Amino acid sequence: MLVKMNIRNIRIFILLVFSIVLFNRCKSKIDETTPKTTIETIVDENDKKPQPEVKKEALDETPKVKHASPVPSDWIEITEDDGFKVDIKYATVDNFTKKQIYDCGKCFLRPEAAALLIKIHNELKEKYGYSIKVFDCFRPKPYQQRLWDIVPNPDYVTPPNKGSMHSRGLAVDLTIVDKNGAELDMGTEYDFFGKEAHQDYKGHSPEINKNRSLLKSTMEKFGFKSIRTEWWHYSLNNKTYPLDEWVWACE
Repeated sequence: MLVKMNIRNIRIFILLVFSIVLFNRCKSKIDETTPKTTIETIVDENDKKPQPEVKKEALDETPKVKHASPVPSDWIEITEDDGFKVDIKYATVDNFTKKQIYDCGKCFLRPEAAALLIKIHNELKEKYGYSIKVFDCFRPKPYQQRLWDIVPNPDYVTPPNKGSMHSRGLAVDLTIVDKNGAELDMGTEYDFFGKEAHQDYKGHSPEINKNRSLLKSTMEKFGFKSIRTEWWHYSLNNKTYPLDEWVWACE
């Protein structure tokens, strides 16, 4: 009788072990085929922004714009004669569209924004020997239309009728350069689409964080506001202007 009970217990034990092994194998297969949904994964997916699709037909038919001179009194030009570095990316093909948007590159701002930017430049110069390099300033509405015709996607380009702060002369895209004219490392290039360009991205080196912090704190000290997704973009939001059609003359 005792032998029969032992045999029965052994059978039960073997069956139990077999069931556990089978369960673990099934669970492993489920884990391999089921994506993990953690907070980190969700954030990463939401932050992914692929390169925008450029309309090929728009590249061959660039609409003409009318240039005007002299410069209206309510615009101030930021130039290299003032110590700035001027590298207007949309006046070249070195931008995310790979297409020249502006007929020539100049940096104009409303008087309030220009005056503050000059103060920012002077402070960085006096404290660190640094200078400001501007990538984009006032964007006339006709040029905003060109940009929209090439990339008609509000995730990347503000629709012309709505207009951005650039089209009101109150926004500037910029970085800091050292005494040799070399850009401080900000972690990404200008107009980079991805979470690494976000102000709150935590994966950069201490040096990059320091450089970004210097730019942000200095701009905000003089009243400019940042946006979360672009380390280079700052705007003056305490005043507004209508969208402007004026386009500077090209020599």
